Amino acid sequence: MSDVTRPARPAGVREVARLAGVSTQTVSRVINNYPNIRPETRMRVLEAMRALDYRVNNAARALGTASTRTIGVIATDATLYGPTVGIAALAEAAREAGLWIATAYADAGDPAAIDGSIAHVLAQGIDGLVLVAPHARTIERVRQSAADVPVASLHADEGAEAQRAGAALAVAHVIERGHTRIARLAGPEDWLEEAARAEGTTRALTAAGLQETRRWRGDWSARSGYAAAAEIAAAVRAGEVTAILAANDQMALGLMAGLDAAAIRVPDDLVVVGFDDNPDAAFYAPALTSVRVDVLGDARRCVAAVVGAPSSADAAVGASAPQIIVRASSQPASA
Repeated sequence: MSDVTRPARPAGVREVARLAGVSTQTVSRVINNYPNIRPETRMRVLEAMRALDYRVNNAARALGTASTRTIGVIATDATLYGPTVGIAALAEAAREAGLWIATAYADAGDPAAIDGSIAHVLAQGIDGLVLVAPHARTIERVRQSAADVPVASLHADEGAEAQRAGAALAVAHVIERGHTRIARLAGPEDWLEEAARAEGTTRALTAAGLQETRRWRGDWSARSGYAAAAEIAAAVRAGEVTAILAANDQMALGLMAGLDAAAIRVPDDLVVVGFDDNPDAAFYAPALTSVRVDVLGDARRCVAAVVGAPSSADAAVGASAPQIIVRASSQPASA
C-alpha cells in the first residue's frame, strides 16, 4: 500500500491563527461572527482563511463556544411529498445559516421509535430541534422529552396559519368563478396539515355565507383520490357539486384520472383545485390549479426560532404569503 498517495491535511484553525498572527480563540470568534472584533483583525483572519483555502467546519465553529451549531430534525411520514419537501427546505435553511443538521426518522405510530429518534438527535449536542412531524401526538411527545432545547415545528404556529390562508385562497378562487356547490377531498383526519386546511376552508366558506356541500376523505395518495372518484362523479351528475378542493395534489391527480374514467370532464363538469403545487402539477391532464405555500420560508422561520437569531436575511420577515397558481383544471362555471 506504499504507493497510495494521501492528500495533504487541510488547513485548520491553528494554521489560520499562525498566518494571521492571532490566537485560535480570535479565529473562532471571527468564524462565529462575534461583534466585538476590530475590523483590521477580522480582515486579517479572513485573508488568512482565503490564502489557506480554509473551510469552516462544525468543530471549528464550536471552538470556544457553548454551541455545536447543529440543529436536530425529527421527521415522520418522510416518504410522503409534504414531509420530504419540508426536510429538504430545512436542510437548505440550515445551510444558509451556516448550521449543520442531525436528522432522525421515526414511525409516527411507534412511540418507542419516536423516543429513539429524540435520544439520537439529543446525543449530538444540538442547539435546537425542528419537527417535520405532521401529527399533534408526535409534537407533544417530542416537546415533553426534549424540554431542555428550543423546539419548533413546520406544522404549527405560523406554518399552520399559512395552511389556513392557502385553503381560504382556494375557496375564494372557486367562488370568484361562480361556484357555490363546493366540496372537499380531505386528507387523513389526524394530520395537522389537514386540520389547518379544513379550518381555513370552513372559515372562508362561512364568511361567504356558504358551507361544504360534501366531504370525502383520502390518505394523501393518488390511489385514494381515484377510489373516491366514483362517488364524486355520482354527486356531480346529481347536481350536488360543481367544484372540489383536494387537500393535496396527489389526491387531485388520482381524482382526475378516476373522473376521466367515469366520463366526468374537468373543468367542464367539475372544477378541481389541489394543494402544495408540486413540481408535476403543471403536467397533469388537465394542468392542475393548486395552492403554493412557502415551505422554505417556514423552514427559515423554524431555524431562526430554535437558534435564537435570524437564520438569513429573509427569516426576520418569515415566510411569504401563500399563492394560488391557476391552471386549466379551474375555469368559470358553465353558463
